[in-house]
Amino acid sequence: KFIDVAFTGVDHVDLEAARAKGIRVSNAAGYATQAVAELAVCLMLSLLRNVPQVDERCRNGRDKSGLVGTELGGKTVGLIGVGAIGARTANLCRAFGCKVLGYKRHVRGDEPSFVEFVPLDELLARSDIVSLHCPLNDDSRGLIGRAAIAGMKRGAYLINVARGPVVDSQALADALNSGYLAGAGIDVFEAEPPLSADHPLPEARRTAEKNSAAVLVSGRDAPVQKNRKRSGRPSGRPLRLLLQIIVEHVLLEDAQSAPVPLPGKSAGIVPVQDLPDE
Repeated sequence: KFIDVAFTGVDHVDLEAARAKGIRVSNAAGYATQAVAELAVCLMLSLLRNVPQVDERCRNGRDKSGLVGTELGGKTVGLIGVGAIGARTANLCRAFGCKVLGYKRHVRGDEPSFVEFVPLDELLARSDIVSLHCPLNDDSRGLIGRAAIAGMKRGAYLINVARGPVVDSQALADALNSGYLAGAGIDVFEAEPPLSADHPLPEARRTAEKNSAAVLVSGRDAPVQKNRKRSGRPSGRPLRLLLQIIVEHVLLEDAQSAPVPLPGKSAGIVPVQDLPDE
């Protein structure tokens, strides 16, 4: 009896029920550490340099008047969760010349030495960019709500590459619409896209003409918006269909005929008992 989750998080698995039935649960530790860290930095750069707005204006035959970007270098980046992905993000931010703050429940001593660990409220107050890298659990669910956002700098940015429910989406949308926060880079939501038509984040922004950054949704989980005009750009459907065919007709057939390896860390699989807190 064994459940292997083919990615990092196991928050969607009832671990207590699995333990009660003697079912071992594992994740695929480390498979996307570099990819997610790079995505976090990509979202930071895109927001700071107004990439979505400049792209939109260019496609509509306009110039970038009024859209003045800023550099990532010299910014203070606060990381909530400094496990493998958070630590890799810290190294990338340091390479850009950022001051890096960190917050986690248990500092083990193997984190990057240049990260300054501070209480959560101090991290929120000092950071130009707050980037989320924590797991979803009872402590982190709704962690970034109205009170936490009010504790952030006016004009700060929020990046979420952790789990959707860590953030109160309506509170974030309200902060963006009011102009209190300058922008947000969102890779994860409460549920997998396509999002419901009334989800507050896809349309959240101050106004398209101001210098604020709109919500930037990563391409991996881009929501489908109603009544969206066709842009002439290719959709991701052919690629998804190709991947589905590969999985169903190649990988699954091979898996049925190939021996099943025993779970272990050598294969990038970590039993749930060994999962780190962050």
